Amino acid sequence: MGKTVEEIEQIRKQKREELDLRVNVSANTREKHILVCHGTGCTSSKSPEILENFRKILKEKGIDNVRVVKTGCFGLCSKGPIVIIRPEDTFYSMVRPEDCEEIIQSHIVEGKIVERLLCKDIDGTVVNKLDELPFYKKQMRIALKNCGIIDPENIDEYIAFDGFKALEKVLTSMSRDEVIDEITKSGLRGRGGAGFPTGKKWSFVKVEPEGQKYVICNADEGDPGAFMDRSILEGDPHSVLEAMAIAGYAVGANKGYIYVRAEYPIAVERLKIAINQEREYGLLGENIFGTDFSFDIDIRLGAGAFVCGEETALIESIEGKRGQPRVKPPYPAHMGLWGKPTLINNVETYANVTRIIINGADWYSSIGTEKSKGTKVFALGGNVNNVGLVEVPMGTTLREIIYDIGGGIPNGREFKAAQTGGPSGGCIPKEHLDTKIDYESLAEIGSMMGSGGLIVMDDTKCMVNIARFYLDFTVSESCGKCTPCRIGTKRMLEILERICEGNGTEEDLYKLEKLAFNIKKSAICGLGQTAPNPVMSTMKYFREEYRRHVIQYECEAMECKALAKIEIDPEKCRGCDICKKVCPVSAISGEVGKVHVIDQNKCIKCRSCMQKCPFKAIGTKQTQDIKVENFQC
Repeated sequence: MGKTVEEIEQIRKQKREELDLRVNVSANTREKHILVCHGTGCTSSKSPEILENFRKILKEKGIDNVRVVKTGCFGLCSKGPIVIIRPEDTFYSMVRPEDCEEIIQSHIVEGKIVERLLCKDIDGTVVNKLDELPFYKKQMRIALKNCGIIDPENIDEYIAFDGFKALEKVLTSMSRDEVIDEITKSGLRGRGGAGFPTGKKWSFVKVEPEGQKYVICNADEGDPGAFMDRSILEGDPHSVLEAMAIAGYAVGANKGYIYVRAEYPIAVERLKIAINQEREYGLLGENIFGTDFSFDIDIRLGAGAFVCGEETALIESIEGKRGQPRVKPPYPAHMGLWGKPTLINNVETYANVTRIIINGADWYSSIGTEKSKGTKVFALGGNVNNVGLVEVPMGTTLREIIYDIGGGIPNGREFKAAQTGGPSGGCIPKEHLDTKIDYESLAEIGSMMGSGGLIVMDDTKCMVNIARFYLDFTVSESCGKCTPCRIGTKRMLEILERICEGNGTEEDLYKLEKLAFNIKKSAICGLGQTAPNPVMSTMKYFREEYRRHVIQYECEAMECKALAKIEIDPEKCRGCDICKKVCPVSAISGEVGKVHVIDQNKCIKCRSCMQKCPFKAIGTKQTQDIKVENFQC
C-alpha cells in the first residue's frame, strides 16, 4: 500500500526541520552537515574516498553531531572536489582525501576555518562562503534547485524540499486540461534544442483517442562537452521522475521510459535507486495517492549513438531496432512508441515542470525574455577560467556568462569565439558577445540553443580546424540512412581536411558552402539538417582564416600542422643557442652570438623553442591582412 498524502506531508515537515541548515545559514542548530560533491567530475577526483574518510574520522573521534552527505554537482567543476560545511556555508575547493583530518580537527573540533582550502576567485581573492563567489551571483537555479543540496539517493530529502507536492496538487485538485494550460501559460519550451512549446506538445498527445500512450524522457545527451542532463539526473533524479508522472497524468499515459546513455553509470544507478524508492512509497505504480491514476517508469540504456538524441531514432532504439530516424509525419505525438501516441521531452524540460506547478505559470513566465521564458542550464567549458554547470535566466548575455560567471579567458588570452549547440550549433564571434542567450537571438546570428553546451575558444584556436573537428564528429555519428548526411557530410569533411593539410583551393570554399546549403535543405532528420552549421558559421564570421589557408597556406594559430610556420625574428635574436638545444628534431641552426634560423622542412611545430626563448624572438609568421570576399552559392 502506497503512502497517503498525509504520510508524505508528515515526512516533509519532519525532514524539512531536520534539514533546515542546508539552506538556512542562520539555522540555530548544533548539528553540522558536510556536503561532499558526488557528481561525475568530483567522483573522478576521489570524492568517494573523501566522503568515506570524513565518516571514518568522525566515528574514530566519537563526533555524533556531524552528518556527511553525498550530493550532486555544485556547478563549479574547475574547483572540485568541493566540500561545503553547513550551516556556516564554508566553501572548500580542490579537497584531497588527506585533507579530511585537518578539516575535522580544525573546523569541526576547534572551530577554525582551514584557510588554505578556501576557494579563491580568479583575482586570487579568498572566498569563505558559496554565495560570495561571482560564479553564483548571476545564476538562478530552477532546474538545478536541489543539486548540491540534497542526497539524491534519499527520497525523504527530496520530499523535504517540496518533493511530490506538485504531483499531489495535480492529482487531487487539477484536471488534465488545467495542467496542460498551466504548462502552456508558463511559456516553457523544450530544452533539448528545438525549443518547441512544451504545453503544445503535451496537448497534441492529450487529444489523441484514449488508449495506450507513453511518456519518454530523452536523456541521451551526446554533444561533446555537454553534461547538463547528466548532472540533473545525478543530483536530483526524483524531480525528473515526478515530472514524468505529471506529464503522464496530463496526456493520459500510464507508462514511461527514461532513455539514458550507458556511459552515465552514476546517473543510471541513481535513477534505479530513485525508481525503486518511489515504487516502495507508492509514488510510482497503481493508484498513486489513492487516486485512480497509475503510472510506472522503466529505464532503457542507449549505446551512445548521437543520432538517438533525435526523438524518432530514440523510439526505434527503445523498440529494439537500430537507431535511425523515421520520416515525419507522422509525428510521435500521433504515432510513436510501438505505434502509440508518445510524448518526448528531455531531462531539463522535465526538471522545470514541478516548479511551474508549485509556483504557478505567472511566476515562471516572469523570468526570461518575451519569447524565451525561464532559465537555461549550460555546460560551460573550453578556454574559460570557471569551467562548470551554470543556470541563468533567458536573456542573459554571452559576455555575462563568459566573463562575470565564467571568470574570463585564462592566461590573459583574448576571446575569439563561443560554440553553442554542439555539433548542430554555430560559432559566435567577438562582435556578438553582447547577444542575449535565447532561442531567437541565437538563431539570428547563425547559431542555436541546442541542449546547452557552451564551448569558449581563445585566440589560439583555428576556426577551420574547429569546423573540421565538429564535422568529423557528425560524420562518425551519422546513421547513414539518407544520402545528404551519409555522403554529403563526408565530402565536406574531405574538403576541410584538404584545406587543413595545405592542399585547398579557393574553389573548395565555394564547394564547401554549396554542399552545406544543400545538406541543410535535404537531410531527413535534425542531425543532418544542422550538421553544416559549424562550417557555415565559421565561414561567415572567420572567412579570412579560410582564405589564409587556401591562398597563403598558413594557419596562424598553428593548429593545422601542415600550414604552421614558426620563425625567428632576426632583430630580436641574440644567438644564445637555447632554442637550438631544446629543439627535439635539430631543426634550428646558427652559431653562438649570431642569428639562428629554423628549417621549416624539419620543424614539427612543438613550440619548445617559443616557450624557452628568453628574448621572445620566436613566434608564428605574421600574415598580412587579406581582403575578404563573399562567396555565395
